[in-house]
Amino acid sequence: MQPICPIKLTPHVVTPIWGRETWVLSTHANGSCTVAGGAYAGVDFAQLYREQPVLFGAACAGRDFPVLVKFIHARDDLSIQVHPRDSDSHVLAPGEAGKTECWFILHAEPGAKLVMGFAQQITPEQFAQSIEDGMLMNHVAQLPVQAGDFFHIPAGTLHAIGAGITLAEVQQNSDTTYRVFDYGRLQNGQPRELHVAQAKAVTDLIPYAAERSDEHFTARRVVNPSGTVGADSFVSLVVLRGEGVLTWGGEALPIAEGESIFLPAGLGDYAVQGDCEILLTHV
Repeated sequence: MQPICPIKLTPHVVTPIWGRETWVLSTHANGSCTVAGGAYAGVDFAQLYREQPVLFGAACAGRDFPVLVKFIHARDDLSIQVHPRDSDSHVLAPGEAGKTECWFILHAEPGAKLVMGFAQQITPEQFAQSIEDGMLMNHVAQLPVQAGDFFHIPAGTLHAIGAGITLAEVQQNSDTTYRVFDYGRLQNGQPRELHVAQAKAVTDLIPYAAERSDEHFTARRVVNPSGTVGADSFVSLVVLRGEGVLTWGGEALPIAEGESIFLPAGLGDYAVQGDCEILLTHV
């Protein structure tokens, strides 16, 4: 057994039509991270999860890895979309989880907005008609945002990230998205696929109600954190701003903005020193 040490990850990068995603903590089949150095250098993170489950903690035992963390940079508006719940098995692909998520807004251009739920409750018939007529935007709620804002988005919430927004996202380990409106955009000369039937089956047709808690994961934005990583859960440490030094057990590791460090279960006491804003995630 290798000594228990922090593991720096190399992200998986996605470049969709609207901007860029950097998956900084992922075991998903559509884009797993890679271990950047140390005893497991070059190992696929999903493979590490399969072969060294003790590093991930008792809370992960016997199930798929529960979370995915990413940076999203929206150069253009994302499609109006919705994600299913775990209980929506009639529309989920085999083995795929639902997707509840939360957003930590890192940057927003002046006037940048999110689409989040509906301006007022509508009926299934009104929802279907607005999609067919291309008038869905008349029914959604648009929220202005600024750096520092936080949003918890339960599965079933209609939503979209607007142009000019950069955020960190913590979500269930899923890549299932049902698009219902995409502004008539073309990709390679063709409209992108919509998933109207699936969206009708899972969308909550109500105004957005902010929540702060989640049963799937715990995520928080902190400056220079310290704590103890016990046997129950790993801790994901993603540097949102600044640089510093991560210390544990008499050892030290320089860390910098954008980096993702996985703290294995059982690591013990750790601390971050310097001028760092950190996204911490555990289950």
